[in-house]
Amino acid sequence: MSQSDLTNLSAHELAAQIAARKLSPVDVVEAHLTRIAQKEPKLQAYVEVDADDARLAAQGAEKAIRAGHAVGPLHGVPIALKDLIEIEGKVATGGTQAWRTRKAHRTATLAKRLIAQGMIVLGKTHTVEFAMGGWGTNTLLGTPWNPWDLKRARTPGGSSSGSGVAVAAGLAPWAIGTDTGGSVRLPSSWCGITGLKTTIGRVSTYGVLPLSPTLDTPGPMARSVEDAALLYTVMQGADPLDPLTLGHPYADPMPGLKRGVRGMRLARMPEAERTFSTAEVLAAYDASLEKLAQLGADIVSVDLPFGFADVAALNLRIMAAESYANLHALIDDEKAPLDPDVRPRIAAGRTISSRDYIEALHMREAMKRQFTAALDGIDALLTPTTMTTAVPLDEVDQTKAPAHYTRFGNFLDLCGVALPNGFDAGGLPTSLQIVCRAYDEATALRIGWAYQNATDWHQRRPQV
Repeated sequence: MSQSDLTNLSAHELAAQIAARKLSPVDVVEAHLTRIAQKEPKLQAYVEVDADDARLAAQGAEKAIRAGHAVGPLHGVPIALKDLIEIEGKVATGGTQAWRTRKAHRTATLAKRLIAQGMIVLGKTHTVEFAMGGWGTNTLLGTPWNPWDLKRARTPGGSSSGSGVAVAAGLAPWAIGTDTGGSVRLPSSWCGITGLKTTIGRVSTYGVLPLSPTLDTPGPMARSVEDAALLYTVMQGADPLDPLTLGHPYADPMPGLKRGVRGMRLARMPEAERTFSTAEVLAAYDASLEKLAQLGADIVSVDLPFGFADVAALNLRIMAAESYANLHALIDDEKAPLDPDVRPRIAAGRTISSRDYIEALHMREAMKRQFTAALDGIDALLTPTTMTTAVPLDEVDQTKAPAHYTRFGNFLDLCGVALPNGFDAGGLPTSLQIVCRAYDEATALRIGWAYQNATDWHQRRPQV
């Protein structure tokens, strides 16, 4: 099998063929490292590629599998990690030039779980500085190139920009991102891949550099819902080092993944929210609703107790207050080499009073109850993921955020899947967001799988 064939296979296909000894982990890892070497000069998805360690791990995986000592079904499958996720001794910049040479002194629980499954870390991917931004730009460390337009630099989506580009361009079969206001879903949308925003407490954040601990959630980024579900199964679980994970039983989405959507009640977004999207995004969204209706779902209308923009403002208040509390020493140091687009976003937290912050937390709890009541009897709320397709970098307005449809998921403690659902006239991907109640990732993934089983948008690849 050629290098391009190996890097085009889905993660679950790679896992199955490695387990059946039809593919060697050595060949799979080498194919990805070769592609990275070829494409990275243009795409800049990675902060650091751990080629030597990945090759050693692949050799060990091959020997273990041949000896009948596979540690799990994902043994030998490569993966990329966003550069917020710490591995002891490895680079951990958090996307900032100020920490460019920083090495981690601990390993994140999330990384330990992946490695314990025999997965092979290819390297660390770029992020917006401190993960504080949805466009995917990084002024000082570099902005990854959205692979759907090789002529004009466009937004890759953030903050998990490198993970989105790596998966879309075949530089990794899947990757890990984090999501505080949309940072898994935005790059998934603009890079034409699938991303799962998990519920707070599903996946440990121990060893993940924090932005806003109330809202931060790690999630899988992959080429299909099936891959995202498979990766999610090994990411989740209780961790004594992260108290938020305690008390949420493990929930395996795989047994019900392919049950279909017949009889499910799926809500379209309120008419007022449509005004924020372009005509091409709305056309793809409406076509997705129609497809799900054809598959047997009941598409219904819903009256929400507040608008997405109202929620976004409160979400940003919490993000700014908590990020400034975490990073004030750097933000207040005028000599620190910080991204000029990011510093003011976090510095805004300096003026948020404790009263305003606590008020936002109290309002969050009340609004969560109101939203749950409004969706009583409804399985999911469907929206576009982004308002537009990927924007040219020279047209980005850094004073605005692209997260209109995503921030409410973090603020209301929901989960959701973003997945490709079409292309605009310029060949750029559009995306559908499937939002479900807290800890109901299995339902979001089930709906997403049904949609992808009936369409082929997720199978399209950029011509890199």
